[in-house]
Amino acid sequence: MTTTTLAVLVPLLPFLGAAAGLLLGRNAPGFVRPLAVLPTLAALVAAAIVAVRQNGGASVDAATELTPTGSVPIELSLHIDGFAALVAVVVALVATCVQIYSTGYLREDPRYPSYAALVSLFTSAMFLVVYTGDLMVLLVGWEVMGICSYFLVGHYWETPEARAASLKAFLVTKLGDVPFLIGLFALATDAGSFEITKVFDAVAHGGLDHPTVIALLLLAGVAGKSAQFPLHTWLPDAMAGPTPVSALIHAATMVAAGVYFVARLLPVFEASRAAMVVLAVMAAVTMVGSGLAALAQDDIKRVLAYSTIGQLGYMTGALAVGDRGAAVFHLLSHGAFKALLFLAAGVIIHAAGTNSLAAMSRMSHLRDRIPDAYWTMTVALLALAAIPPFSGFFSKESVLGAAEHVTTGHTENAPGAAGWLVLVAGLITALLTAAYAARLWLLTFHGRGTEAPDHGRQPLTMTVVLWVLAVPSLALGGFAYRTLPDWFDGNDLAPTLTTSVLGTGVALAGGLVMYAAWRHVAGLAARVPLGAVAAHPEGDAGLVEAEAIATHTPAYGDVASAPDPADPGRLLLGPLHRHAAAGFHLDAVYDVLFVRPVQAGASLVRFLDREVVDTYVRGAGALPRWLGAAVRRAQTGNVQTYVSALLAGTVVLAVAALLVASGA
Repeated sequence: MTTTTLAVLVPLLPFLGAAAGLLLGRNAPGFVRPLAVLPTLAALVAAAIVAVRQNGGASVDAATELTPTGSVPIELSLHIDGFAALVAVVVALVATCVQIYSTGYLREDPRYPSYAALVSLFTSAMFLVVYTGDLMVLLVGWEVMGICSYFLVGHYWETPEARAASLKAFLVTKLGDVPFLIGLFALATDAGSFEITKVFDAVAHGGLDHPTVIALLLLAGVAGKSAQFPLHTWLPDAMAGPTPVSALIHAATMVAAGVYFVARLLPVFEASRAAMVVLAVMAAVTMVGSGLAALAQDDIKRVLAYSTIGQLGYMTGALAVGDRGAAVFHLLSHGAFKALLFLAAGVIIHAAGTNSLAAMSRMSHLRDRIPDAYWTMTVALLALAAIPPFSGFFSKESVLGAAEHVTTGHTENAPGAAGWLVLVAGLITALLTAAYAARLWLLTFHGRGTEAPDHGRQPLTMTVVLWVLAVPSLALGGFAYRTLPDWFDGNDLAPTLTTSVLGTGVALAGGLVMYAAWRHVAGLAARVPLGAVAAHPEGDAGLVEAEAIATHTPAYGDVASAPDPADPGRLLLGPLHRHAAAGFHLDAVYDVLFVRPVQAGASLVRFLDREVVDTYVRGAGALPRWLGAAVRRAQTGNVQTYVSALLAGTVVLAVAALLVASGA
């Protein structure tokens, strides 16, 4: 089988699995799980073979015209270079793990067939984004992921939280997709084609007439899809969906698509130095802001959500300094350890039986009850905190090293200001990341919250997946930084001495300061009993999650604004804690700037429609009705009345004629 045929099968197999799952899910429930797992697993095998055959060499290209357009052609094409080949393997690996994990996590969910089909469709759309060589086909996958995220985040649609979260995710990402679409048309108009290779040729020969405008329009869509400032607010709220969905969105699809798009079209962005500076500012604000917000969250999934935003900030920072190799390297390692973090959080939700928000202040004695989640999440948190020799250390150091090269003038791919922004913000974020990772680990596994009922052992499909993902979280970085340059642009990805010492030093400092603060508050503050968590029958973790959302269980007992007095994050943040916990009130700002004006405009339109337009409509109907009533009253059917009226009219006309004649 040729490489091109295998590449076509990679997105096609999950798509066929999704279609078959939707058609057969209700009538043949025994086929649902095989249709969820096997096509995605087969796609993983096919993607791995494609990667082995591509081997970082010449790109695999194939194209056929999709439909005659009469102007700029649209082609069903493949463009698989080293970046695309490896990203597809990670997408397939994470998606397969999520599908296998979900067979246990949602085994009693009545809507599992539609859930599994949507996950497969989600995966297929991401494969399309990764492999395609045509920007219009890429847009199809881009938008299919958006609608899949809407349905999956709103899986528990009976609850207002899930409905609001799915709607918010859809609207915020669409807010960025509108300028993104305009930017794609502008890019194709300047380049004369939607084909990526021809776009590169146009950029190389100075064929873009408006590079800054195009780049900024495209960045709006990237900010929405990859949850970057200022369009990042949807991602923490998207935690209302099932935990495996969070793992898929955060690790392999949706948010990774925006970063991958910029890496794919980096020459377009490099054509505008202003756009590179904007990208650097966006990355710096995203990294630092999300790190502070993560320190103030009590919900384990919201901590991980803000963590994803910050790690994506590292990737966009690497792109801002012109090193897409470092960006995709961190994308690959982040995909492994972030998927592990979310899937381990699902085990914690099942074991703690708290709520889908998994409030860390409620947790107690989980280390001994879920050793698999404890050890694998410890590995993932160390990778997140970039502690050597875990994978996150090597990939994060490649980003910091790329920024350092720009500041020292070793590369001219980006402005020096962009390098300094990314380097300083990256080091600050390394400190914050280690701090909130340590806080999550301490509060979750060594907390003194209320003891929850033991719901028994987790399904084997859930725990096995954790150990599978623990392997790349531990070993990927040390192996990859030596081999990935041959797959990418050839840039060195090895850690540099300066950034390694600084990055590791601030990470260790952040972890130690958090540990000291935890010991301090634990010794001074008496734990406030938050009330026993209602027992849930042993069984499906997804039902635990759904029931908790349905009962609107707040994160802090009865009052969501009453934080744990023994929270070290509250001690370290001080007065900033309240603002960081609310995401620095960005949603409130959007409410004032956008939501209220739109609602006011809608109210005005409704008033004009009701009081003005409807008045004319009602008047247009009332006037003929009144005239008809008057004429109807004149039609009495009495001949004498008609003759009398005729004579009276004749007299009136005669008198009028005489008056006119006398006047003349």
